[in-house]
Amino acid sequence: MPDKKSPCFVISPIGQDGTDIRRRADQILKHVIAPAVEACGFNAVRADQISEPGLITTQVIQHIIDDPLVIADLTGSNPNVFYELAIRHAIRKPLVQIIQKDEKIPFDVAGMRTIPVDHRDLDSVQEAKAEIEKQVRAILKKKPEEIESPISVSVELQALRHSDNPEERSLAEFVSAIADLRTDIAGIEKRLATPESLIPPSYIAKVVEMAGRRGVRDSELQHEIMYRLDKLVHDPEQRTKAGKELQMEFARLRELLMMSMHGDRG
Repeated sequence: MPDKKSPCFVISPIGQDGTDIRRRADQILKHVIAPAVEACGFNAVRADQISEPGLITTQVIQHIIDDPLVIADLTGSNPNVFYELAIRHAIRKPLVQIIQKDEKIPFDVAGMRTIPVDHRDLDSVQEAKAEIEKQVRAILKKKPEEIESPISVSVELQALRHSDNPEERSLAEFVSAIADLRTDIAGIEKRLATPESLIPPSYIAKVVEMAGRRGVRDSELQHEIMYRLDKLVHDPEQRTKAGKELQMEFARLRELLMMSMHGDRG
């Protein structure tokens, strides 16, 4: 176990003073990362807290390379974060990834365990802290060659492809095929996670219009559409995925469908 004041460098989107990005970054650092790593014997340090004179970029990279532990917040897919993350991946040293709850983990790093956290939810904060502690304690027990990252896996795969051993070359092809399959699955998941790609408003409007013209009432199709619209309009998880304007559009189409189904009654 490291000394009490061993540094843990925090890779994070920081933002300007007074912005929502800065407020969230400060809250995540103070209430999630710092107490979690302190419980493991580390002191959390972020780039804006470096006080030594000199070029800040050089100092940041030095922390990423030298510090025994790094916590990376992938929220917002910040390019600086991923640049710094790649450096840490390349040197195969202890790293823990976190991300804002309900954000999609970028595919390139989706294979690595990433801890979701919602800083506005006390239960989520507690769960994230506990998981960070658990991952830190586990990864500190590993040897450098046991720590995997997308970069280390790619390097090893290239070595297998150029091996003189036919079995190793076949293994490389198999791993590549699995990676391609994961890419395809990720694309499907992304499409399924977007309500408007599942039920385009224009399609629903057309069905409602046709049903009204034909005098169709209480058809299975109408009830199926109503069920899906209800889920999109009332389900909290779906409301999070759908934008405000899209949500209003689904609600409007739901009302049109209700009129189509019940307009001739009474």
